[in-house]
Amino acid sequence: MQVTAKLTELREQIQTWKSKGETVAFVPTMGNLHQGHLSLVETALKHADHVVASIYVNPLQFAAHEDLDSYPKTLEADLKALEGVGTALVFTPTTDLIYPKGPENSTKVIVPEDVIGHCGESESRPHFFIGVATVVLKLFNMVQPDVAVFGQKDYQQLAIIKNMVKDLDLPIKIIGVDTYRETNGLAMSSRNNYLTEEQRETAAAIRQTLDWLIEEVQNGLAIETAIDHAKASLVESGLKPDYLIVRHADTLDEITPEDESLVVLVAAWLGKARLIDNECFTRKVD
Repeated sequence: MQVTAKLTELREQIQTWKSKGETVAFVPTMGNLHQGHLSLVETALKHADHVVASIYVNPLQFAAHEDLDSYPKTLEADLKALEGVGTALVFTPTTDLIYPKGPENSTKVIVPEDVIGHCGESESRPHFFIGVATVVLKLFNMVQPDVAVFGQKDYQQLAIIKNMVKDLDLPIKIIGVDTYRETNGLAMSSRNNYLTEEQRETAAAIRQTLDWLIEEVQNGLAIETAIDHAKASLVESGLKPDYLIVRHADTLDEITPEDESLVVLVAAWLGKARLIDNECFTRKVD
């Protein structure tokens, strides 16, 4: 497995592969990898001859009060794990390479507020998707992959990236992979490392609450009523909801009485950890 922080070395290797007619899949990460990240690489290997992963903690998607400085960094373990699942190359750029003029002085990708649902993460973290879209586009231009693979745990992020690729006519196939979960149903996340063992068990209430909401809505309970009860259940379990919403699964627009394909999106605080999750479901419409 090749590891490089240099753009020239990255492009030389990718050009060598492509000159032979071989394809490249890309898995961007912020490191501190868990099995969910590795499942993305495993999926990527099914869609291309070679997998490139990146490890870069992007400052542009963190607000001043967020956990940029404390975000866990485990590079040595990450590289070992990526090699173990067949990654061909790991790109570890510096911020000086990604943002030569500094993050705040760089050209940015603006995500329109009325596209892909101005809701959830967009409202709670208004800076976030500009940072995500900007760094993903820059990495796409550096790697120039045929395929890119993302986890569906970050549901709104995946939708925005798909929309960006379509809007900017990027020749990249975007693949979403199902959320990888702990045995108790908690969505795997690097921020789970902030949790104590007791808190990890408490956090299982998130998935349980989503399952309950979906079952009740499918049985005819009004969505707003189900949301209110679900929020109360999270609070009772010891979590502090940031948002819990139900939206159209494809557009993330506010739902209409005719919509059948839905997604429930949630973010909740537990100690210093902000945990997100989602589940798609369908409901019968008369």
